[in-house]
Amino acid sequence: MLNNLRPYIERMTGPIASRIRINPNYVTLAGFIIALAAAYTFAMRELFFGGVLMALSGFMDVIDGAVARENFKATKFGGFLDSTLDRFSDAFILIGIVYGGFINWLIGMLALHASLSVSYVRARAEGEGIPCSIGIAERAERLLILMLGAFLGSFFGDFIMEIAVILVMVLGYFTVIQRIYYSWKMMP
Repeated sequence: MLNNLRPYIERMTGPIASRIRINPNYVTLAGFIIALAAAYTFAMRELFFGGVLMALSGFMDVIDGAVARENFKATKFGGFLDSTLDRFSDAFILIGIVYGGFINWLIGMLALHASLSVSYVRARAEGEGIPCSIGIAERAERLLILMLGAFLGSFFGDFIMEIAVILVMVLGYFTVIQRIYYSWKMMP
């Protein structure tokens, strides 16, 4: 859903990215390190700062691709590294939220499973030649839900973060079903 905003976001990030003269893989790695800091912050029960670090990590995730494109340094390995570290970032953030006690461990692990499954189903479909970036809760939507949960939860109570993780779980599994159905329709 938020992928529809990509052309507008690229217009905003292009000028910023053209000024960054480092290897885009370093930007990817920095975003991952910031995601680890967010996970640790959640584990220490700091919702607001965890949300801020998640937002910063998300910004780095948008910028790394823009840096690669603007500086003609896009590589297959860079895309692979970005995608891999995105999965690790998602996992560590959810683990930090569970460790911080914001959600029951079972719901947290199901949210993690749903998030990883969304990505797996897409990768598997694309391995079969079917473009599969469809669904109600792709990565950007899931991270936005968690960020909103962190920010709102820091003001109105931990239960908001619990609701956010449950939403990530439910919408994640719904997206998996959407992608499986779509792939089934597209396969001969």
